[in-house]
Amino acid sequence: MRVTNAPASRKRRKRMIRAAKGFRMRRSKLYRYASDAVDHGMVYAYRDRKTRKRDFRALWQIRINAAVRAAGLTYSRFIEGLKAAKVALDRKILADLAATDAPAFAAIVQMAQQALQAKQATRA
Repeated sequence: MRVTNAPASRKRRKRMIRAAKGFRMRRSKLYRYASDAVDHGMVYAYRDRKTRKRDFRALWQIRINAAVRAAGLTYSRFIEGLKAAKVALDRKILADLAATDAPAFAAIVQMAQQALQAKQATRA
């Protein structure tokens, strides 16, 4: 008698068809095409989890730069000032403060400017 391992095969195929839910046409109905589509989709998902981090960091930098330039400073000088002042806020928090809490962000900019001036004074 031939053994087909049918329950496990059916389960595996059903899992793949379920994962392809929402795909169009035969990509959501037929195992062969669903398998290819899901595998390809997982490659995109893996790649774009990395890309999303990159994109958000760039967005935060743009928002911080816009807010800092309004205060008369550049992004790179601002970050240099924060490091000199030993302020340990990440870019996500800084961007959120710049967008939602202008007085708090202005205080942080002031701290960075003072640290930059102190750094200049020690050089001269």
